[in-house]
Amino acid sequence: MNEEQVSELLSKIKELKKAVHQVIVGQDEVLDQLIIGMLASGHVLLEGVPGLAKTLMIQSLSKALDFSFKRIQFTPDLMPSDILGTEILQEDEKGRRYFKFTPGPVFTNMLLADEINRTPPKTQSALLELMQEYNITYAGKKYDLPKPFFLLATQNPIEQSGTFPLPEAQVDRFLLYIKVGYPSEAEEEQILTLTTGGATPEVPVICNANDILKLQKLCREVHIDKGLISSVTRLIRQTRPDTSSESIIKEYVDWGAGPRAGQALILAAKGHALLNQRYAVIPEDLERMIYPTLRHRLILNFKAVSEKMEVTDILSALSKIIKIV
Repeated sequence: MNEEQVSELLSKIKELKKAVHQVIVGQDEVLDQLIIGMLASGHVLLEGVPGLAKTLMIQSLSKALDFSFKRIQFTPDLMPSDILGTEILQEDEKGRRYFKFTPGPVFTNMLLADEINRTPPKTQSALLELMQEYNITYAGKKYDLPKPFFLLATQNPIEQSGTFPLPEAQVDRFLLYIKVGYPSEAEEEQILTLTTGGATPEVPVICNANDILKLQKLCREVHIDKGLISSVTRLIRQTRPDTSSESIIKEYVDWGAGPRAGQALILAAKGHALLNQRYAVIPEDLERMIYPTLRHRLILNFKAVSEKMEVTDILSALSKIIKIV
């Protein structure tokens, strides 16, 4: 791509945010992180109480991208075949019977896994292969997912009864873990005005799947200095009790972040740089993405839980000790 084509693509990112804000008030940081996850070809886990427009934001983003979109409501009785698809017995013109694979809702550009922690591990694990390999295997045959494919999962932090926490191996496959908070007073008043009137704003189409594939390729090409990669390596290794020199890690952490965490932090930083119209990663990009890329990758011990320590407390202390320069 030449410089003019790159500039045109980057301008679409700005227009994308404006388009979503036609129906979504505030939540700028959440929207930025959703776009970063998409640019970095990763999946995103969102957590927030009901009524914060998580689903509406994702639907609006898919409309602005002109993506095919599917939503799965995860429930205790959901089966893997409800997600992936199943084989149906068919009969040809000569009366011979055969099985034909009928694709499930995962065959889409953007998949919303709503309340993913409400379904049992058997169904949760049906997503493991497609999250990593971008294909599924059914009856010994592989089926590729559409490109691009973007999985966004939501979970509710306050409805603990009847939930099945995601296993660590699956949580680790999410590039970002985004916390969705309440709006400000001014934003909430604007939401009430916007959503209780007669007008229904429309989300315009800004770009398409081909544009996103080009942006994802461009994101990989964003430059990062070797010194910054070394800083990321030190940070990730310091989260592990067996290789850390920090007492707070040895005292409160059972398991630290794995190599995938370093990959996620660098890719998310590249996405953050691209979002800000830059072609090289600076320390600020890495610092801004530490929490969403690492908050779900550290497992605290019983002492930390009993003292009401949170992963963000650990990361805050660690980032002050280890400066990214």
